[in-house]
Amino acid sequence: MQTPHRVLIAKPGLDGHDRGAKVVARALRDAGFEVIYTGLHQTPQMVVEAAIQEDVDIIGLSILSGAHVPLVTAIQELLKAKKVKKPVFVGGIIPPDDAKLLKTQGVAAVFGPGTSMTDIVSEIRRVVG
Repeated sequence: MQTPHRVLIAKPGLDGHDRGAKVVARALRDAGFEVIYTGLHQTPQMVVEAAIQEDVDIIGLSILSGAHVPLVTAIQELLKAKKVKKPVFVGGIIPPDDAKLLKTQGVAAVFGPGTSMTDIVSEIRRVVG
């Protein structure tokens, strides 16, 4: 039997709305992923340390505060500084131009409001192989 892929779901920043993160975490768990949820108000450092300690295959960030570009950039810089190569996906209310920017910075996928859980699960499966 194959070991399930490990996914970290994190809520970086001051955003206190975690329903979407919990729904995605549940959908991924139901699809056979092993999911680690960090809870609210994580710093970029806390997210990266959790990803390293939990030895995850992919990092999911839920950001509704509008601070997605600086938070994702900080997390990616920390991952690079620690020589950790893990794909990152982002969910939240992210304008199309910001989604394009995040993808040019190496974000594997960006999911906005209304994205189906089936599409999210399929894309995460594709990214982690």
